[in-house]
Amino acid sequence: QVRLVDTGGGSVQAGGSLRLSCAASGYAYSGNSMGWFRQAPGKEREGVAAIYTGGGKIDYVDSVKGRFTISQGNAKNTVYLQMNSLKPEDTAMYYCAAVFGRGVLRPLEPYEYGYWGRGTQVTVSA
Repeated sequence: QVRLVDTGGGSVQAGGSLRLSCAASGYAYSGNSMGWFRQAPGKEREGVAAIYTGGGKIDYVDSVKGRFTISQGNAKNTVYLQMNSLKPEDTAMYYCAAVFGRGVLRPLEPYEYGYWGRGTQVTVSA
């Protein structure tokens, strides 16, 4: 059974940093697409960053470029999101998502992904 566990959220002041982790289990493919999404109350789910582990292609939404970094762990089933210079507008529930064994055409679109973590809350105060 495929499982994604996303952790690392918390409450920080503006300008602070957090690192989110996503651990995937229950699959046997290499070359996977994994992404981080966020959803604030009353807003649609938004793609933040994505990585294709088969080739290293990385995508970011414009609002986080230069501040967030997605990376793959030494254990290939783990993906991280390092978030620096956090802003109050980054406050949201953050979700890890994955599709296994292939890349996707639109890495920052939620509909591309079939597996989701339960989410971890990130709160940034001014």
